[in-house]
Amino acid sequence: MPKLGKETRSKADAGFGARMESAAAAKKAQLEKWRANAIDVNDPTVREATEARLAAAAARSERDRLRKAERDGAKAQLLADRKAAQEAAAAEAASALAATEAAAAEAVVSRQMLAEQQKAQRDARYAARKARK
Repeated sequence: MPKLGKETRSKADAGFGARMESAAAAKKAQLEKWRANAIDVNDPTVREATEARLAAAAARSERDRLRKAERDGAKAQLLADRKAAQEAAAAEAASALAATEAAAAEAVVSRQMLAEQQKAQRDARYAARKARK
């Protein structure tokens, strides 16, 4: 492998100190560039832009709060409607059960009355037969 001369050395062959100096120079250049473009917070246009940004953020948070309140209200209304529907269904089921129980009790009473009437008729026939003899 041929040896390279000083004039044909690559960056990778540069010494550690040279790389450190190069990195420090790059950092310094970036810092100077940032300082040159730094924003003056006392500038009226910067203040206006900051105030506008803050006002927009406040309006956005207020809209979000109102939307959340509306969603929560709708959710509460939906839950109340469901609960009312469940209570109505339970009341309807209870009234239907009471109606069937009443009908069953009425059927028992009517059967008892029919049995008493049949017994009375039977007793009357028996007494009539006894009277004929």
